[in-house]
Amino acid sequence: MTQHEKEVAERVTRWWADDTLVAEAGAFLRASSAALYPYNFFWLGRPIIQYPQDIVATQELIWQVKPDLIIETGIAHGGSLILSASILALIEYAEAVESGKPLDPSKPRRRVLGVDIDIRSHNRAAVEAHPLRHRIDMIQGSSADRKVIESVRARASSFNRVMVLLDSNHTHEHVLAELEAYAPLTSVGSYCVVYDTLIEDMPEGHYPDRPWGKGNNPKTAVREYLKHHDEFEIDKLMDTKLLITVASDGFLKRTR
Repeated sequence: MTQHEKEVAERVTRWWADDTLVAEAGAFLRASSAALYPYNFFWLGRPIIQYPQDIVATQELIWQVKPDLIIETGIAHGGSLILSASILALIEYAEAVESGKPLDPSKPRRRVLGVDIDIRSHNRAAVEAHPLRHRIDMIQGSSADRKVIESVRARASSFNRVMVLLDSNHTHEHVLAELEAYAPLTSVGSYCVVYDTLIEDMPEGHYPDRPWGKGNNPKTAVREYLKHHDEFEIDKLMDTKLLITVASDGFLKRTR
């Protein structure tokens, strides 16, 4: 750990007791979520429905772990796939620079695999037309479907270091099924990130047109999963450092 990293950890740890800072961050999260704030951003030309803080966090984790494969559930406009692919491309670029070996961007070693129950044709076309298309694969189908799970597991078996990002249907039942199916694919030292755990902390009725809400959401699924899977631990330092995140208690690091 560098001196700067130590300073970050010490500073962020002090925030745990700063009730005012935490409360103000929570107030912004509630107000901005209702205003659809995370729908405003793009990554390399594609809409990415994420808070900027979570985009930065994803970049940090990918650069730190350097996975060979990133599995993502939930594609939407494809911005998150492009984010993951771009950081993997930068990792391979950096490795080529350090080794002095030539790099062929059309033949990447690291890949992103996206799963979505409904990949809209215009979104698929946009991803397939993107310069980073060579490192992205997509599967259409429910991430909880047995055939889809078997397909993902088969593809993951040829990679050594895997990261998982879960961001599809946000009901307790669905996310728990995703965790049971995909979290075991996470490599030791890597992460399974569960997005939209913030639903549990939003006011009652915050999602009137959705099947999820308090007591039925990704955070409740994480809590249930962790009761029986102590090979994962919540990275609380990441939670607190971000202050504003949709994935509170959702940064799950595999320790063994």
